[in-house]
Amino acid sequence: MPDPVLVWFRQDLRLSDQAALAAAMREGPVIPVYILDDAAPGEWKIGAAQRWWLHHSLESLAKDLEDRGSRLILRRGNSAEELERLAKETGACAVHALSHLEPWWRNAERAVARRLPLHLHDGALLLPPECLKTGGGTPYRIFTPFARAVMEHMPPAKPMPAPKRIDGPAKWPPSERLSGWGLLPAQPDWANGFAKEWTPGEAGAAKRLRDFDDEVSGYDPARNLPSCEGTSRLSPHLHFGEISPAEIWHRVSGKGEGAAVFLKELIWRDYAHVQIWVMPEYGSKNARGTFDNMPWRDLREAKGDFAAWKLGRTGYPIVDAGMRQLWATGWMHNRVRMIAASFLIKHLLIDWRHGARWFWDTLVDADYANNSVNWQWVAGSGVDANIFSRIMAPLVQSPKFEAADYIRQWVPELAQLDDKVIHDPDAYDARPRDYPAKRVGHRQGRERALAAYRHVKR
Repeated sequence: MPDPVLVWFRQDLRLSDQAALAAAMREGPVIPVYILDDAAPGEWKIGAAQRWWLHHSLESLAKDLEDRGSRLILRRGNSAEELERLAKETGACAVHALSHLEPWWRNAERAVARRLPLHLHDGALLLPPECLKTGGGTPYRIFTPFARAVMEHMPPAKPMPAPKRIDGPAKWPPSERLSGWGLLPAQPDWANGFAKEWTPGEAGAAKRLRDFDDEVSGYDPARNLPSCEGTSRLSPHLHFGEISPAEIWHRVSGKGEGAAVFLKELIWRDYAHVQIWVMPEYGSKNARGTFDNMPWRDLREAKGDFAAWKLGRTGYPIVDAGMRQLWATGWMHNRVRMIAASFLIKHLLIDWRHGARWFWDTLVDADYANNSVNWQWVAGSGVDANIFSRIMAPLVQSPKFEAADYIRQWVPELAQLDDKVIHDPDAYDARPRDYPAKRVGHRQGRERALAAYRHVKR
């Protein structure tokens, strides 16, 4: 029997369209391994909501492997050290893995390659980042030309089916127990509503894609309406790699204008990853250096406002509905994410990095590339971003995107108000006693933000 081969799973928890697994199976018996490496990401250790998802996704992956005669080996610690230890225990001759662009994973890949033969494969994105260069030979930093360049390479290769059987080694190495990792919240179980919303794992991702396939024709404009299920809700499955972007592309492509709009969102995901490939510190550093001059409010001064935003108690119903949806489900409608982020940055004049950190801890789909690039897009500090002076007006956005029923669902104090009143109860002298007054008036917040922005323009 040939020497076994390690397959290093990370944010690619699937068996179908898994190039690393397919390549490893051609070499010899396969030992699938997942390492909980909290040290490598440093300050970007996966957040609490992601840990809930990870627990259930690993459970699902382990079962899928067992159904094919294999098993998932769990280890905790430094990725390079644990893979080297496993290689010595098992006689494994190489490691296969999908390539990831988060800075800590790139560092970990280099560390592994110094110890063991490491074979990296594409599959986390539609295209590897080095495929696309401008006429000057540099990576694209602006989305529109990037998207045009991507389309020249589409469709991606057809996805590979999951193997029916995976041969393992004659003797398996020991594995840690998933239950001992403490990924699930307890005392209290603040995630008790997550299971009603989500089914982590490859099977859950496949079902979500089938459901969306029936809805994609109406994606535009339904994606902007929080009161209806117009979005794909595939983002956490994509983040954890339970489904490949190629699989999604082939499933929905060619199904009308709604599908075309959705596929641009899939391209945006690639775009965001290219930006962190070029600028690994995108999550903590302004992409536009002039924003280093922005006079953000000191968080000690703004503590009450920041707490109110996190709890969904700002006095702006559309913002509060989004933040409470986040608490209850680990997810927020994309249009509302933009409104809530804009409110924190511009109305409350709080540094975008504080909001990004909160989303990192509370979103089940908290992706370093998407989270960082999207926050900097709203802040205006990104490479290709919204202009800071374009300030979203929550009281206009809410009726424009028909958010009345969404507010009723997540802000029960306002459920009895009619559609005309619910977006801004104060304007009709109809604010219930148990609902807070606005933390800041729209005009006051806007003028303060524009005054601060003048420091950036200097």
